[in-house]
Amino acid sequence: MFTSALPSTEQRNSRSLQLDQLSTAELVRLMQEEDRAVLAAMESQCDAIAAAIGVIVLALERGGRLFYLGAGTSGRLGVLDASEAPPTFQSRPELIQGVIAGGDHALRFAVEGAEDDAAQGVADLQARGFAAGDVLVGIGASGRTPYVLGGLRYAASLGARTIGVSCVEGSAIAAASEIAITPVVGPEVLTGSTRLKAGTATKLVLNQLSTGAMVRLGYVYENLMVNVAATNKKLEDRALRILMTLTDLPQDEAARLLAAAGSIKAGVVMHRLQLSRTQADQRLSVARGNLRRALA
Repeated sequence: MFTSALPSTEQRNSRSLQLDQLSTAELVRLMQEEDRAVLAAMESQCDAIAAAIGVIVLALERGGRLFYLGAGTSGRLGVLDASEAPPTFQSRPELIQGVIAGGDHALRFAVEGAEDDAAQGVADLQARGFAAGDVLVGIGASGRTPYVLGGLRYAASLGARTIGVSCVEGSAIAAASEIAITPVVGPEVLTGSTRLKAGTATKLVLNQLSTGAMVRLGYVYENLMVNVAATNKKLEDRALRILMTLTDLPQDEAARLLAAAGSIKAGVVMHRLQLSRTQADQRLSVARGNLRRALA
């Protein structure tokens, strides 16, 4: 029994009514055509995303943290974005946290009913010490997930900043949030499967929130990952290439500098300003890790 009008993410897509009768090539072509709607929907959200980045930066500068809260695909995307921040930016693992309804088990397996528990959304934030200085991004494609709504209302009651990401215009999640990011992607090719267009839109939003915040906070120099954690061979090679790019040194000299400096940023400061490692580290400390400021 339906209790309310279906959100657009649950409605049938008139272009895919014969989905099971299409050839494979036609199916793929239709999905790609529908995916173009995602970028169109994102264009209208530039100002909201920029405002959200400003809120996140201010909170992180003051010692706060960024939390993503969601269920199902939305929750998994939040956990994914949070888990990729430390290797990309060498940020503290607790700085950006993803919280999913049903806990870590729900990353691989559906936890039925978890998204319907508003009180659990509150409890999961409380278990992580969510506080007034933190920022909560509540994510729900349908815009009405009780688990997310519970968390958003709890965060607001503490005086914390709240951002809502949903794919339905005029949603409850948008209404419960200080800043609403709402890329309206329309009905899915496979009815109700919001891991498709809605999931893609959500991934794009989270990409921009975390990357934009890290750029503004100085974790990036030019368009380079100067904070990258060299935890495997690929990232070791990337770190070396970045140092070579910023110093114009040949590979062997850059490798020696990186070993002596211990980090890309210290190596750049040592090379450009002709400083010792201790002096470079001190300069970076004063600049709060911001390479551009340290070089100024």
